[in-house]
Amino acid sequence: MASDVETVLGFANTHASAFDRPERFADAAGLSDWLTEHDFTEAATDVTAADAVAVRELRDALVTVLLGHSDDPHTSVESLDAAEELLRRTALRHPLVTVVDRSGAHLMPAQRGLSGALGSILAAMTELALTGTWHRLKACRNPRCHFAFYDHSRNTSGAYCGTTCSTQVAMRNYRERRRAATPRPPPRFSITSAAARTGGCTSPPSM
Repeated sequence: MASDVETVLGFANTHASAFDRPERFADAAGLSDWLTEHDFTEAATDVTAADAVAVRELRDALVTVLLGHSDDPHTSVESLDAAEELLRRTALRHPLVTVVDRSGAHLMPAQRGLSGALGSILAAMTELALTGTWHRLKACRNPRCHFAFYDHSRNTSGAYCGTTCSTQVAMRNYRERRRAATPRPPPRFSITSAAARTGGCTSPPSM
């Protein structure tokens, strides 16, 4: 059985990227395949194109929140607010129940099918928040990537999924700073341009 971290990261990392990662929820067939691969077999039956759209929206909201955990400079407060609101609305549609037994208590989805699968993902998010590790789930700040990962650093300072992405972003920022610091050369004077401005005459009229 997948851990809570694996469940959330496995769901978040279904989006396409510039590194040949395909969109897993492009259509109903793709969503059904992913659900089957992750042991949500019952949920995989009878999913629709509308389901794929709704699940993509939920996934994208999750990735936005994880970018917030990474302090991504390109993720605005407005986009974070919108993502959190979508997560709240989704949670209302897919409620959870508390199951208590001799070993403790845990959350489970109250419904079955696709709603149950999404409820399981929401339950995993909740469990991570309750154990104090939710903030360690992040999304890579490289705009070409946004791969979700678990930040194992001692001071939770991780912002990239690996050195490839951190190097790419550092080089991109360096080139942008160089372009901004390089003065633009003054416009070059030419006989042709001067003639065009004066109607073809480039010398003072004779007296």
